[in-house]
Amino acid sequence: MAARFIISAERPELFPPEGEAEVAFLGRSNVGKSSLINRLLASGGTGSPSNSSGTSSNRGASKTALARTSARPGCTQAVNFFQVDEDYRFVDLPGYGYAKVPKSITQAWKTLIESYLLGRGTLRLALIVLDARRGWMDKDLELKDWLEAHGRPYLVAATKVDKLKTQKERQQSRSMLRENFAGEVLECSAETGLGVREIWQAISKIKIRQ
Repeated sequence: MAARFIISAERPELFPPEGEAEVAFLGRSNVGKSSLINRLLASGGTGSPSNSSGTSSNRGASKTALARTSARPGCTQAVNFFQVDEDYRFVDLPGYGYAKVPKSITQAWKTLIESYLLGRGTLRLALIVLDARRGWMDKDLELKDWLEAHGRPYLVAATKVDKLKTQKERQQSRSMLRENFAGEVLECSAETGLGVREIWQAISKIKIRQ
């Protein structure tokens, strides 16, 4: 899979011209959006990267990492565009809910995100990324309601399931994820590649061009 970084846009006027179908990744700060993007790109749509012998390799994800990741919340502060082959663009949006960011910056991020979500004609799918250990939080529910109110199609992915070590933790996670949502939740992990194939299958169903 050929993937490349296009631009990091801090203002709507810097967004690249509309072209291929876009998939937007949204979620709370430090939820793992950028890591999931890197894993999806590394997998090439197959669910796990492969080495030259065709066997699965977790190490392949780091070799093609394009989206910047950090343990520090608030790392993504602009709208980052990535070209994926000739059919798609992935769009990494700033995280929300990071309390240490000044209100003025939080408002600027909110305005930037809404400008993209409302005005982008090539947006075909929004991916709400949740932390499987925490389930739906208030800001996540607000985002879901906003997307529904504006008629934007979305998919829900719960990442970091590799952090759930016991059966009890996994059961609690699934209960939290379904407490406020009756739709499908794709459980995934950027670390292990779990669920990546299913996310790619959902992406492949979207309309590429109008």
